[in-house]
Parts: sequence; C-alpha cells; structure tokens
Amino acid sequence: MSTKRSNPARFFAFIFLSTVCCTPIAAQSSPDDPAIAKQVQISRQGDLVSIDMELDVNHIKIGKNEVHIITPLLQSNIDQNMNASFSPVIISGTIRNKVVKREISLNTENNLGKLNPVAIIKKERRGSQIFLYQDAIPFEPWMEDASLVLNSENRGCAGCDMGNEATTLLARIFPEEFIPVWQLTYIEPEPEPVKVRSEQHSASFNYPLDQYALLRQYKNNEAEFQKVDRVIKEVHDNKDLTITDFMIEGFASPEGGWEYNRILSEKRANSFADYLQTKHQIERSRIKSVKGIGEDWNGLRQAVESSDMADKQEILRIIDQVTPPDARDAQLIRLSGGNSYRFLLNNFYPPLRRTDYRIAYNVRSFSLEEAKAQIKSNPRLLSLNEMYLVAHSYPKESKEFKEVFDIAVRLFPNDPIAIINSAATDLERGNFAIALERMEAVKEDPRAWNNLGVTHARLGNMTLAAEYLKKGTNNGDSTAAANLNQLMKAMDNQ
Repeated sequence: MSTKRSNPARFFAFIFLSTVCCTPIAAQSSPDDPAIAKQVQISRQGDLVSIDMELDVNHIKIGKNEVHIITPLLQSNIDQNMNASFSPVIISGTIRNKVVKREISLNTENNLGKLNPVAIIKKERRGSQIFLYQDAIPFEPWMEDASLVLNSENRGCAGCDMGNEATTLLARIFPEEFIPVWQLTYIEPEPEPVKVRSEQHSASFNYPLDQYALLRQYKNNEAEFQKVDRVIKEVHDNKDLTITDFMIEGFASPEGGWEYNRILSEKRANSFADYLQTKHQIERSRIKSVKGIGEDWNGLRQAVESSDMADKQEILRIIDQVTPPDARDAQLIRLSGGNSYRFLLNNFYPPLRRTDYRIAYNVRSFSLEEAKAQIKSNPRLLSLNEMYLVAHSYPKESKEFKEVFDIAVRLFPNDPIAIINSAATDLERGNFAIALERMEAVKEDPRAWNNLGVTHARLGNMTLAAEYLKKGTNNGDSTAAANLNQLMKAMDNQ
C-alpha cells in the first residue's frame, strides 16, 4: 500500500563549486566516495519525518538528451506494500534541460513538472555539483521500522524508460527502541541450625470465689478445657516437634487486695501446671516458669478504652493516676452511684481472670517434598530457607512461586530477606507501587538496593533508579551493575 504524501514546505539549494567545503553533522562518506547520497540525516519533528542529505550530481552519468530522476522513499521493513515517497529531484542533460523547461512552462501533457519535484537541475560537465536536499512527509506509525531507499530512474529523449535502480541508504531510519532487561535479586536465607518455635495461648477459666482449684464442670470451663486439650494434643502428638518448655502466667481481676490477688493468681497458675502434668503427662521439669502476675489493670484499661461507657474518661484517669492500686477500687465504686463499677464487674472483670501459657518447641528439618506439603498445611513450621527452596521448585511465572514468598513475609513480617524476596515477586508481576511500599522498611539495606533501583526505573523515576543502582554497584553487587548498564542504555535511547 502506498502512502500518499502531503505537500510540506520544501527547502532546496543548488550549489556549483569548484571546491566543496562544509562541516558535516555526521560524516558518512569520504571525498572520494562515489555514492550519490552523502551526509544522510533522518529525523522526526512532531508529525513530520524530515530528510536532509547531499546529492553529488557530479557522480550521475547521463546523456545530453536524458533525464535522471532521484526519489527518496521510506519502505516498511515488515510489510513491503507500505511505503511513502519524498519529492523527487530531476537532473537533465544539457539539451534535454531546455526541452524539460519548455514542457513545464507550456504545461504540456506528461511533462516532468507533474512529478512535483523539489528541483530540476541541469547536469554540468565541469566542476563539482552538490545539491542540498531537504524534504518532509507525514509520519505514520509503521515508519518506526522502515528503511530509506533511493530510487534512480533514467529516461531517454522521448521519455522512454532506460532502467532504474534502488539503493538502500539506511536499513532502519530510527534506532530500534531499547527495552531494558532487568535482573531481580532473590536472596537465599541461611538454614536455621535449630528451628525454635513457640505458641501463645490463653484460657479463661471460672473459679468459685477465692478458690484456685480447676473444676471442669464449673460454668463454661468444659469449653475452655477442650480448647486447651486440643492445643496441647496438636503439639504433643506432632512427631515433627520436640517440646522444650512451657511458661504459665496467672492473672486476676482487680477487685480485692493487690497482694491477695497476686498470690491467688499464682495458685491458679500452678493449678493449671498440675493439670498439664496429670492430663497430658507434661513433666514439671519442662514447665520452666509458673508465675502469678496478679491484677490485670492493663487488660482492664484496654477494655474501657475501647468501650463507650459514660464514665470512660474518669475510669481511665483513676487507672492511670491513682496509687496504690488498692486505692482505685473505692473511687471506682463511687462512680454513678455504683452503676459503672457493677458494669465493670459483670462485663470486663471476668475475662481478666485467665491463665496465659506459651509452648516452646523445636521443629525438625524437612526435605523439599515434605516442605512442599507443609507449606499448604502448617507453613509456620518451615524456615525461610525451606520456603525459599519450595518457591524455587516452581517456575517464576507460576502463582505458586509468588504464593510461597507471600506466606514467608506474612509469617516473618520483619525479616529483611522475606521482604526483599516478596517485593521481587511483586516486581515480576508489575505491582511496582506495592513493591516500593513493601521495601520502604529495608531501603537502607544494601541487599535491597538493586530491586529498589529496578522499581524506580519501572515507575519512571530514572534519577532515583540510577542512585540506588550506583549504590549497589559500589557495594559490589554485580546484578546492580548489570542493571545500571541497562538503565544507561535506556536513557541514551530516549
């Protein structure tokens, strides 16, 4: 398909020189070069594609009654049917030149002037003839990948075709767009020599007034016992785990005396330790700490703070400012004729009477296939190293690859390696803003500088991209150095 050209402004000059002197913008030939076209320049200016070049008329061999028509054109490198012509230059022999001019002035049929040339030049027999050719045609998208071809056509005295020739001047008029290939950093964590894990749980048992014995059938204790039994059984029966110790802390609600409640909470904590020993055969030697914390004023404060009680601010003032703790009870009782205190007793105090316990254990190492199964059932038993190996057992473009690193950063939210690796998967999927937000916590970590550089480059901030990639390069990161090279090429191509 031919592209019809518009009629842009033309610029031409015809110079007859015995010696040609010029300062080329980009020299493309030597003085002895027999090529007709020299100093060829193609540029895009807005919606126009412009061409500037020198045509060495002296190298064109034609007879006195012949004409030579030179037409530059753009030819698609993808579809040969797509092309667009610039205006031609007509060079005529000394005798034919007079005929051509007469035909044009008389507007005779089939005269060469109808080709709309930029110039009609008489070929001189002596001296140098350099024609400075300039023209422009409308830009079309296909021209991004097009070549510049010079068509040369000879015609005899009667307009007969004496042959033509096409010469490729530029195989591609515009540089091919440079698309950087970014390399991301994934860090393999060190294996854990011993995988130490722990779980924190809480049991809210009910006790008769001033008692510390655990009664399974008292109030809703059965449900609490079932929860405890399920937790202990899951850990105790798991052959992948080795329990190392328990820590137990007893808490009391604030009514009554401070020291009395401390002793009562300690007795209740020991009562729970006895239950673990008799029910689940947990040796007392494994229970490293049994402690009575006493009145849980912090827990009460949190409950009041999140409530909409009418006396909330005064209750908070009493908790924060009145000392000793035993003096707080009397002031709380006086609020709202005792209504506020009764509300606290019935709604906020019972959950404060609880037993917190922490189970610590070691986890054995898993093979890759075991770890792949574990990531789906109980990933917290895996180390970061095991998760890394699981992730890299899948293709990078798979959803499983990203899911593993998402699990890792969820279970190890403050670990720099987990953050860097998870952010890398966000980059792989084009989630650049999310990756940048995630890496804010590790921006001072040299291991993150390469990925930060890539992130800023993908977001279009080349200045920050260069800054991080240079820092990484100076820190000895070969991946950052490779990406910096890609960045520089991309910036040069803009």
